[in-house]
Amino acid sequence: MKRRLIIGITGASGAIYGIRALQILRSLGDIETHLILTPAGLRTIAEETEIKPEEVRALAHCVYDHRDIGAAISSGSFQTMGMLVAPCSVRTLSGIAHSYDSELVVRAADVCLKERRRVVLLFREAPLHAGHIALMDQATRNGAIIVPPVPAFYTQPKTIEDIVDQTVGRALDLFGIDTNVVKRWRQER
Repeated sequence: MKRRLIIGITGASGAIYGIRALQILRSLGDIETHLILTPAGLRTIAEETEIKPEEVRALAHCVYDHRDIGAAISSGSFQTMGMLVAPCSVRTLSGIAHSYDSELVVRAADVCLKERRRVVLLFREAPLHAGHIALMDQATRNGAIIVPPVPAFYTQPKTIEDIVDQTVGRALDLFGIDTNVVKRWRQER
Protein backbone atom coordinates (compact mmCIF):
# COMPACT_ATOMS: atom_id res chain seq x y z
CA MET A 1 0.00 0.00 0.00
CA LYS A 2 1.23 3.48 -0.86
CA ARG A 3 1.83 5.44 2.34
CA ARG A 4 -0.79 8.20 2.36
CA LEU A 5 -1.88 10.43 5.19
CA ILE A 6 -4.82 12.82 5.27
CA ILE A 7 -4.22 16.15 7.01
CA GLY A 8 -7.11 18.37 8.08
CA ILE A 9 -6.49 21.95 9.18
CA THR A 10 -9.55 23.42 10.89
CA GLY A 11 -10.31 26.71 12.58
CA ALA A 12 -8.96 26.23 16.08
CA SER A 13 -5.90 28.16 17.15
CA GLY A 14 -2.67 26.34 16.31
CA ALA A 15 -2.67 26.19 12.52
CA ILE A 16 1.11 25.88 12.73
CA TYR A 17 0.66 22.25 13.89
CA GLY A 18 -0.94 21.23 10.61
CA ILE A 19 1.49 23.30 8.57
CA ARG A 20 4.48 21.84 10.38
CA ALA A 21 3.12 18.30 9.91
CA LEU A 22 2.96 18.95 6.17
CA GLN A 23 6.50 20.37 6.16
CA ILE A 24 7.92 17.40 8.07
CA LEU A 25 6.09 14.85 5.93
CA ARG A 26 7.25 16.60 2.75
CA SER A 27 10.86 16.44 3.98
CA LEU A 28 10.57 12.70 4.64
CA GLY A 29 9.62 12.21 1.01
CA ASP A 30 7.90 8.84 1.21
CA ILE A 31 4.43 9.77 2.44
CA GLU A 32 1.79 11.20 0.12
CA THR A 33 -0.24 13.89 1.89
CA HIS A 34 -3.89 14.71 1.22
CA LEU A 35 -4.91 18.09 2.61
CA ILE A 36 -8.27 19.58 3.54
CA LEU A 37 -8.24 23.24 4.57
CA THR A 38 -11.47 24.57 6.03
CA PRO A 39 -12.44 28.24 5.59
CA ALA A 40 -11.94 28.74 9.32
CA GLY A 41 -8.55 27.02 9.01
CA LEU A 42 -7.56 29.47 6.29
CA ARG A 43 -8.66 32.35 8.53
CA THR A 44 -6.57 31.00 11.39
CA ILE A 45 -3.52 30.61 9.15
CA ALA A 46 -3.92 34.28 8.12
CA GLU A 47 -4.32 35.43 11.74
CA GLU A 48 -1.53 33.34 13.27
CA THR A 49 1.18 33.03 10.62
CA GLU A 50 2.82 34.87 7.77
CA ILE A 51 2.44 31.80 5.55
CA LYS A 52 0.28 32.25 2.46
CA PRO A 53 -2.51 29.73 1.75
CA GLU A 54 -0.89 28.77 -1.57
CA GLU A 55 2.33 27.92 0.30
CA VAL A 56 0.40 25.60 2.61
CA ARG A 57 -1.40 23.98 -0.33
CA ALA A 58 1.95 23.49 -2.12
CA LEU A 59 3.20 21.35 0.78
CA ALA A 60 0.55 18.69 0.09
CA HIS A 61 0.47 16.23 -2.77
CA CYS A 62 -3.32 16.55 -3.13
CA VAL A 63 -5.62 19.31 -1.89
CA TYR A 64 -9.39 18.97 -1.60
CA ASP A 65 -12.22 21.45 -1.29
CA HIS A 66 -13.76 21.13 2.18
CA ARG A 67 -17.23 20.74 0.60
CA ASP A 68 -16.28 17.88 -1.75
CA ILE A 69 -17.77 14.91 0.07
CA GLY A 70 -17.32 12.89 -3.13
CA ALA A 71 -13.51 13.25 -3.07
CA ALA A 72 -11.31 10.16 -3.22
CA ILE A 73 -10.59 10.38 0.52
CA SER A 74 -14.31 10.14 1.30
CA SER A 75 -14.29 6.46 0.33
CA GLY A 76 -12.99 3.53 2.32
CA SER A 77 -11.65 1.99 -0.89
CA PHE A 78 -9.06 4.80 -1.04
CA GLN A 79 -6.35 3.41 1.21
CA THR A 80 -4.60 5.67 3.68
CA MET A 81 -2.68 5.33 6.93
CA GLY A 82 -5.38 7.47 8.50
CA MET A 83 -5.90 11.11 9.29
CA LEU A 84 -4.38 13.85 11.41
CA VAL A 85 -6.57 16.86 12.23
CA ALA A 86 -4.23 19.59 13.40
CA PRO A 87 -5.60 21.69 14.89
CA CYS A 88 -9.00 20.22 15.59
CA SER A 89 -11.77 22.69 16.38
CA VAL A 90 -14.74 21.99 18.65
CA ARG A 91 -17.00 21.98 15.59
CA THR A 92 -14.88 19.31 13.88
CA LEU A 93 -14.62 17.25 17.07
CA SER A 94 -18.41 17.41 17.40
CA GLY A 95 -18.90 16.28 13.80
CA ILE A 96 -16.50 13.37 14.25
CA ALA A 97 -18.03 12.38 17.58
CA HIS A 98 -21.51 12.29 16.03
CA SER A 99 -20.61 11.08 12.49
CA TYR A 100 -22.11 14.26 11.07
CA ASP A 101 -20.57 14.05 7.61
CA SER A 102 -21.70 17.38 6.17
CA GLU A 103 -18.21 18.37 5.00
CA LEU A 104 -15.03 16.59 3.94
CA VAL A 105 -12.91 16.79 7.10
CA VAL A 106 -15.58 15.00 9.10
CA ARG A 107 -16.45 12.61 6.25
CA ALA A 108 -12.80 11.61 5.74
CA ALA A 109 -12.33 11.08 9.49
CA ASP A 110 -15.53 9.03 9.68
CA VAL A 111 -14.36 6.86 6.77
CA CYS A 112 -11.00 6.29 8.45
CA LEU A 113 -12.73 5.30 11.68
CA LYS A 114 -15.13 2.88 9.98
CA GLU A 115 -12.16 1.31 8.18
CA ARG A 116 -10.35 1.05 11.55
CA ARG A 117 -7.63 3.46 10.47
CA ARG A 118 -5.93 5.83 12.85
CA VAL A 119 -7.52 9.25 13.39
CA VAL A 120 -5.54 11.65 15.56
CA LEU A 121 -7.17 14.88 16.70
CA LEU A 122 -5.03 17.72 18.06
CA PHE A 123 -7.98 19.20 19.93
CA ARG A 124 -7.14 22.81 20.68
CA GLU A 125 -9.48 24.22 23.28
CA ALA A 126 -9.16 25.35 26.89
CA PRO A 127 -10.64 25.52 29.39
CA LEU A 128 -13.02 22.64 28.85
CA HIS A 129 -16.67 22.32 29.85
CA ALA A 130 -18.61 19.08 30.23
CA GLY A 131 -19.80 19.19 26.61
CA HIS A 132 -16.20 19.24 25.31
CA ILE A 133 -15.28 16.34 27.56
CA ALA A 134 -18.35 14.38 26.40
CA LEU A 135 -17.38 15.00 22.76
CA MET A 136 -13.82 13.81 23.39
CA ASP A 137 -15.21 10.72 25.11
CA GLN A 138 -17.54 9.94 22.19
CA ALA A 139 -14.85 10.52 19.56
CA THR A 140 -12.54 8.20 21.52
CA ARG A 141 -15.28 5.56 21.70
CA ASN A 142 -15.56 5.87 17.91
CA GLY A 143 -11.85 5.09 17.66
CA ALA A 144 -10.21 8.51 17.44
CA ILE A 145 -7.17 9.43 19.49
CA ILE A 146 -7.34 12.82 21.20
CA VAL A 147 -3.94 14.51 21.49
CA PRO A 148 -4.22 17.96 23.03
CA PRO A 149 -1.11 19.89 21.98
CA VAL A 150 0.33 20.09 25.48
CA PRO A 151 4.02 21.03 25.63
CA ALA A 152 6.50 18.46 26.91
CA PHE A 153 8.93 20.36 29.09
CA TYR A 154 11.21 17.39 29.83
CA THR A 155 12.67 18.14 26.39
CA GLN A 156 13.82 21.55 27.65
CA PRO A 157 12.50 23.42 24.59
CA LYS A 158 14.30 26.61 23.67
CA THR A 159 11.86 27.92 21.04
CA ILE A 160 8.22 27.71 20.06
CA GLU A 161 9.40 25.66 17.07
CA ASP A 162 10.87 23.09 19.49
CA ILE A 163 7.48 22.78 21.21
CA VAL A 164 5.58 22.52 17.90
CA ASP A 165 8.01 19.94 16.49
CA GLN A 166 7.76 17.76 19.60
CA THR A 167 3.96 17.81 19.50
CA VAL A 168 3.74 17.15 15.77
CA GLY A 169 6.40 14.45 15.97
CA ARG A 170 4.56 12.67 18.78
CA ALA A 171 1.29 12.88 16.84
CA LEU A 172 2.98 11.36 13.77
CA ASP A 173 4.49 8.65 16.01
CA LEU A 174 0.93 7.36 16.35
CA PHE A 175 0.99 6.50 12.64
CA GLY A 176 4.35 4.74 12.96
CA ILE A 177 6.14 7.66 11.27
CA ASP A 178 9.57 8.43 12.69
CA THR A 179 10.19 12.10 11.95
CA ASN A 180 13.57 12.48 13.66
CA VAL A 181 12.24 15.60 15.41
CA VAL A 182 11.04 13.98 18.66
CA LYS A 183 13.23 14.20 21.72
CA ARG A 184 12.59 10.92 23.50
CA TRP A 185 12.45 10.55 27.26
CA ARG A 186 15.93 9.96 28.62
CA GLN A 187 17.41 10.37 25.15
CA GLU A 188 20.52 12.48 24.83
CA ARG A 189 19.59 16.10 24.25
